[in-house]
Amino acid sequence: MASVFEQVRRNRVVTAPVRRWRSRGGLVTIGTVLSLVTGLGLTALGLGAADQAVASFDAASWVWSTSKGEMARINGVTAKVDTRVDVPRARGHQLQVSQNDRFVILRDVNTGQVGTMDLASLKEFQTLTTQSGIGVSVALGEHAAFIVDAVRGEVQQIDPHTLAPMGQPLRYPPGITGGSFDGTDTLWVGVPGQGTVSGISPATGGGTPQVRTESVAAPNHDLAVSTLDDGVAVLDRTTNALTMVRGDQVRTTTVPLTGPGTLAAHTDGRAVPITVPDDRQVVVVGDEGVRATFTVPGDGTLQPAVAWQGYVYVPEAETGRVHVFDAAGRPRDGIAVDDPGGLLDLEVRENYLFINAPGASTARVVDDAHHVRTVDKYADDVLGGDPPPTPPDPPPPPKKPKKPPVTEPGAPRNVHAAAGNAQARVTWQAADDNGAAITRYVVRGAGRTFQVGADQRALEVTGLTNGKTYRFEVWAVNKKGDGPSRTSNPVRPTAEVPDPPASATAQAKPDGTVVVSWPAANGQGLDIVRYEVTGVAEGGSAPVGDARGTSLTIKAGALDYGKQYAFTVVAVNERGAGSQASPISETVVPYARPEQPGDVDAATVGDKAGTVRVTWSAPADNGRPISRYEVTAGDRTVQATDTSAEIGGFGAGQDVAVRVRAVNAAGASEPGTATARTVAEPKLTVTGSSATFNTATVSFSVDAGGGTAACSASASSGGGAANGNCSTLTVGGLKPSTAYTVTVTAKNAAGTVTATAKRTTAALYGTATCNNGEEGDTATYCDEDRAGRNGNEIFSVPDQNNDKQVGWAKPGTRLQSYCKVKGDDVDSYIYNHHKHSTWWVKVNYKGKNYIPWAWLNLDGGDDLGDLPAC
Repeated sequence: MASVFEQVRRNRVVTAPVRRWRSRGGLVTIGTVLSLVTGLGLTALGLGAADQAVASFDAASWVWSTSKGEMARINGVTAKVDTRVDVPRARGHQLQVSQNDRFVILRDVNTGQVGTMDLASLKEFQTLTTQSGIGVSVALGEHAAFIVDAVRGEVQQIDPHTLAPMGQPLRYPPGITGGSFDGTDTLWVGVPGQGTVSGISPATGGGTPQVRTESVAAPNHDLAVSTLDDGVAVLDRTTNALTMVRGDQVRTTTVPLTGPGTLAAHTDGRAVPITVPDDRQVVVVGDEGVRATFTVPGDGTLQPAVAWQGYVYVPEAETGRVHVFDAAGRPRDGIAVDDPGGLLDLEVRENYLFINAPGASTARVVDDAHHVRTVDKYADDVLGGDPPPTPPDPPPPPKKPKKPPVTEPGAPRNVHAAAGNAQARVTWQAADDNGAAITRYVVRGAGRTFQVGADQRALEVTGLTNGKTYRFEVWAVNKKGDGPSRTSNPVRPTAEVPDPPASATAQAKPDGTVVVSWPAANGQGLDIVRYEVTGVAEGGSAPVGDARGTSLTIKAGALDYGKQYAFTVVAVNERGAGSQASPISETVVPYARPEQPGDVDAATVGDKAGTVRVTWSAPADNGRPISRYEVTAGDRTVQATDTSAEIGGFGAGQDVAVRVRAVNAAGASEPGTATARTVAEPKLTVTGSSATFNTATVSFSVDAGGGTAACSASASSGGGAANGNCSTLTVGGLKPSTAYTVTVTAKNAAGTVTATAKRTTAALYGTATCNNGEEGDTATYCDEDRAGRNGNEIFSVPDQNNDKQVGWAKPGTRLQSYCKVKGDDVDSYIYNHHKHSTWWVKVNYKGKNYIPWAWLNLDGGDDLGDLPAC
């Protein structure tokens, strides 16, 4: 496989004329937005229909949202998102973001795709492909960009506009670290193999980058690098010495750390905070030496502390909290980020500290007075933008395992020595740390003692005498002290060393193994008895095994999935003499099938028959992006790209066992499982009923079968109907003293069921009504039955026929009412509010006889509609 830089050269593009830009302020016009079909597929959101002008604020930062696959530009002044860019092919992936006032360069760690976005137009101009995994990064300064291949030790300047290479790459020993710009536009990388730090000033006008090298540690010590406003700080993690390079000044301070320290990629101001993640210790070092030492409360693992305006901000991803301390180490109000879903990103830009949780919906902006504001990354207040679907809530964090007891480290494994010409090469494999990170290894032999970084695990001992026998003793050191030692095989330096293998190749296999191969070395007349293979990763190297033949299969899990490795091979002859190392192999990323999807949950889909909904949390992809999920139940399988799916086609009320597998280039994972029942037909039980003269009420209970039921009721014989809640329904439009059957219906996605209740409505009564007037005859008109026509007279027919009168109802008499019929026209005049009608009502008075409706006021509002026709 070609290196990333060879790939860049093969994909060289024609460079468009570079336009000058202002690095401070100014407006840029957003033109037509392109969604490229290659690369990361960037699409700008939040743009007006007529190419709105958007301010390119210095006080802004682009942040990544993993679950939505979006970049959002946060305005530090307003603490709001003003532009969003969709990056659909990176959704769910880890993204490296490099930015200045003109460009944003993105690298998808999972796929290796790199894209550049020109902020003057929000277009993706070019893409290139790098090796996936951790080990390659893109550094962007004010006017230049570099690709840093830490594994192979290559640093290539590129045009940030086109990503095309500029000149030849700089080459360092494999396993470099760092790769960030300081405030003077100098790129700094640490070289652990040499114990140096290298400052690279970008080339201009087709020239060559200028390189400055400073010694900061003994060779083979572990280094951590943090760029400064005017230089670099390098922590020798093996001896706990911090060296600050500022201009011509180089100052080293020994720091009292309790374990291996880490640094943020960049440090603002004059004080450099060093974090011991496992021990939660922070030591702040200034020009004059150690300024403060404090312990962060809690028991998780910290991320590197970030200095900002005299304060120290210490992120902790496990709890979603950023601990805040002043310059003296006194705690201040912390910052909480709910459900961060991964590591927190802290970056200082233009008088603001931006805190982003790529897995969460919010970010934070901290100004230079340490005031904190929350930013809603998903808010739909971006010009022209619509909010993407809200991603599912992240799963709850797993329970923390109990911490094992902390003791001294174990003994190193497989301690080997191979002789060379007046030298020997000592290698070993890692010792168990026994609960406390290993800070260094100590090698003793040939009358000397050497300290080697915990991530190096190989040492070239020179100045030996050919023909003399040497043994080397190696032990590990952690904060609890020295572990037991192991002694190498005896070696005798000699000039009769074999040639190194001419090359080395590496291939990552889908089963998680890595196969390293090489041609047989020339033993110069002596037999080659073994080959020793060393793996090189970002910041360090270590032996991975040896073989008698010309290939070595490194077992699955021995190397970190998703991390880049390259390999060198040393030939050892029958006399124990070793060759120089072979040329370094191409870079590979070990991978295997994804881990089992976690938090699998299946649930009834209440509004779809025979369907269940399945959700899960994304597992570790183990070195290759998860391309899809397969959700299987019985003989049915559906595919999904997000962490949820619906699967249907099952019977009502059926128990469905589902299996969820994640698929990447290595194959399908072990399944995560869950069971759910499809929505069943509802069950309906009538629990009671009641009636008035014109309504019937039915009480009932419904088992909705796991879904949502809709309920209705209707009465027989043309009675009314009702819809509503599934506990009580009342139907109207009924006639008094009538037997009805009320049918209740419950319906859900799986089916419909009914139940009935029989009820007879109550009798309807009316009140015979005649109200005296105020004067004269009218004042006594209603007091008794009088000759001639009078109020409240009752007849055997609906006609005021004297021969048919059967009596008179005293005002206020309650009369059961049966039905209505047309008859004589009767006007109640002033005695019943001028009620005037031809309707008569059959009532229970000396049998079933008739009273004019004009003299009878019916209960329930005097509505004739409540009576049937006679």
